Amino acid sequence: MAGKGMKSLSEAMRSLSLAAQPCRAMPVRQVPMACRRSMATAVETRPANITRSVTEAWNPITTVPLTIYSFPTLEPRSLESWSTKHLHLPLRRDILHLAVVFEGDKTRQGTAFSKTRWEVHGSHRKLRPQKGSGRARVGSKQSPIRRGGGKAHGPRPRDFSTKLNRKVYDLAWRTALSYRYRRGELIVTEDGLELPLPEDFLQLAESGALGRELEDGFIRKYVGELMTALQWDRDHGRTTFITGDRRPNLFTGLDIAGENGRALELEDVDVKDLLETGRIVIERTALREMIKEHSSDLVSRVAVKGLNAAPTMGQVLVR
Repeated sequence: MAGKGMKSLSEAMRSLSLAAQPCRAMPVRQVPMACRRSMATAVETRPANITRSVTEAWNPITTVPLTIYSFPTLEPRSLESWSTKHLHLPLRRDILHLAVVFEGDKTRQGTAFSKTRWEVHGSHRKLRPQKGSGRARVGSKQSPIRRGGGKAHGPRPRDFSTKLNRKVYDLAWRTALSYRYRRGELIVTEDGLELPLPEDFLQLAESGALGRELEDGFIRKYVGELMTALQWDRDHGRTTFITGDRRPNLFTGLDIAGENGRALELEDVDVKDLLETGRIVIERTALREMIKEHSSDLVSRVAVKGLNAAPTMGQVLVR
């Protein structure tokens, strides 16, 4: 019995050792390629050089070039270097949406007003007895269900403005400018952006020899031809001009020929204005002031040596 038990134990150990052998030692049946089924996420071929080497230094761009033009010839005058944090931010539609809604809520007047039954003129006495007349019971003539009565749940003066973090709002400004810059729709000109009207026309206009209709007709035709030659007219999406101060000829000309564009002072510009028309034409100084005013999210209260350097703003490369 003992020998038989030892024999059974040795056979069990032998079978266990065979089962513990690696699978690669066992014969495997090859399945034809036509019968194989791969998962949807499986990749048959791996493209070469899809990752960067660890030893290779990562040097992202920190500045972008910006050309300064003369108006209206659009002749390049200088080349400047601007930080990517100013003019090369990625498009964030959510932030732009928050900024546009914030500006719209802030500009709502909220002055709608209607009188309640206690503010309508007249006596508040009961019109007839409660019972005995055979008619419906009524109160005063100021009741909202009567003609000439007060308004029930009518509008009252209120403030529609909402709140938005200052850093998020400033980021939306530079995101809108970056969107225009990346699409080639941000044209920066030299200071003194003005509409060059002919000298003969200015002399006749100052002397009063021309009537109002002739002056407006000439300006409308002149501005239309100029904008068409530059491809800035209505057929190409209109143009928004932004200046630091009010320029008489430019603002008057675009007021008359408003179908081709508009002119705004820097203090009247919002994020929505930077996104509406086909392109933005802005003075160099106005652009600097705009970015300088809306850079609160780039300022850190924690001073770290070598990490708090101000972003590059308008460094001249070629003049």
